[in-house]
Amino acid sequence: MGRLTSREARIRRHLRIRKRVVGTDQRPRLAVFRSLGHIYAQVIDDTLGQTLASASTLDAEMREQCTGKRKIERADIVGRKVAERALAAGVTKVVFDRGGNLYHGRVKALADGARAAGLEF
Repeated sequence: MGRLTSREARIRRHLRIRKRVVGTDQRPRLAVFRSLGHIYAQVIDDTLGQTLASASTLDAEMREQCTGKRKIERADIVGRKVAERALAAGVTKVVFDRGGNLYHGRVKALADGARAAGLEF
């Protein structure tokens, strides 16, 4: 068996994390997906299998705010927006699912933005 690619290693980390991190109706899961150019965040109730709130750099209203900004600044904006939408849906506490990514850079910026906007985790 050869070495894992960075993508395969991330997927393995995510599977390990998902064994422990489960979103409930009391504390839904804030899931983060990071691609090369964009970042996506969803607040998910795993018991019902429903997405309660979401935001990404591809949203129509987010595109205007994100144009001309660095990726870390975009992640902070997405974090604030997903927190705003989650609070509107009645969610105040979440469990953070970093999606197998390291808690650094854009993932950390998204988490800090969500905390600054009022989500607790």
